[in-house]
Amino acid sequence: MKRINDAFLFAREARVLQGTVPVSGMERLHDLLVEVAGEVVWRLEGMRGTRGEFLLHLTVGGVIPLACQRCLSAIPFQLAVDNLLELVPVDADLSQDELEDDSRDFLPLEKELDVEALVEDEILLSLPVAPRHEQCVVPGAAAAGERINPFAALAGFKGKPN
Repeated sequence: MKRINDAFLFAREARVLQGTVPVSGMERLHDLLVEVAGEVVWRLEGMRGTRGEFLLHLTVGGVIPLACQRCLSAIPFQLAVDNLLELVPVDADLSQDELEDDSRDFLPLEKELDVEALVEDEILLSLPVAPRHEQCVVPGAAAAGERINPFAALAGFKGKPN
């Protein structure tokens, strides 16, 4: 298991770490997959931002076999994680404006960082909510453009005597 003892020092010294993680080691992914096989490649680069903040640039690549939510067969999903994370101390007092800033992702840490857990977290965040093959449409979705008025049949009764 890859760990960085001091992620802030890692970023300050602009270190780089890279490796692979077997899919079998990422247990939170298992329920979403057709089979647990293969590995993903990752690269983590530390750096300082323009404001002096500590940053981690994480990229993850590989193909994982997601289960189609309709037919349950495999969808080869190409991972393309490319995230810039700003390190902040766990007890940092972030303003509401900072928390709502979508241009930045914060990673609260004491010092130590479990790299493989971070890789798995970022993969989970990058996955589609309900993966489906293009040919596996949701039932009724094709007719969704043409709305049926449930009261249309009553229009025929309008004006008829009892």
